[in-house]
Amino acid sequence: MVEANRRMTPTPGRTALAIIDMQNAFCHDDGSMAKLGLDITMLKAAIDPCRRLLIAARRAELPVIHTRILYRTDYADGGLSISHMMPEMVAIKSLAAKTWDIEIVDELKPADTETVIDKNRFSAFYAPDLESTLKKRSIDSLVVCGVTTNCCVESTVRDAFQRNYKTFVVKDAVGELEAFRHEASLKTMAFLFADLVSVDEMTASWNKCE
Repeated sequence: MVEANRRMTPTPGRTALAIIDMQNAFCHDDGSMAKLGLDITMLKAAIDPCRRLLIAARRAELPVIHTRILYRTDYADGGLSISHMMPEMVAIKSLAAKTWDIEIVDELKPADTETVIDKNRFSAFYAPDLESTLKKRSIDSLVVCGVTTNCCVESTVRDAFQRNYKTFVVKDAVGELEAFRHEASLKTMAFLFADLVSVDEMTASWNKCE
């Protein structure tokens, strides 16, 4: 699968692609993060490499899991993320349930056969449906892409590894609001929680397995 100098190798037949939070809120110019005045350039740049991974995963018939972060319309489930860290999200209905903001960008629209996991915390493992889905498919290896690198991606990666999933971060298919946090997060994940791979490396390995 991946190059021999990696510490881990995804298990053929037991590997899934996890696409983290590629939603209008983060990756569209009309989304709520842009409305808050945040620079989403790096987030939008993750769309095409995620799309390439998605196409390759579908071709290789790998399970695909999309995640979305969203909150109740009254934000009663928002916790400290909303009440203390970003209360300004409430006024613009950022990531509120049943809004366009929470939907996955058109370029990565999930197929009917793909799983969509909704969560109201950064780690996808906060949603019980994720691990039950992985166990049902006998998944032991996760290839992770999406946004944002040091928030929902890293939170998910840490939880995955600590649950004994072999975890692979596609370094050129993740994005952050600021470059220094992106780079620091990649280094952190690579140290103890994941192997870093590229889109080309990962898709080439899947093509070999077809």
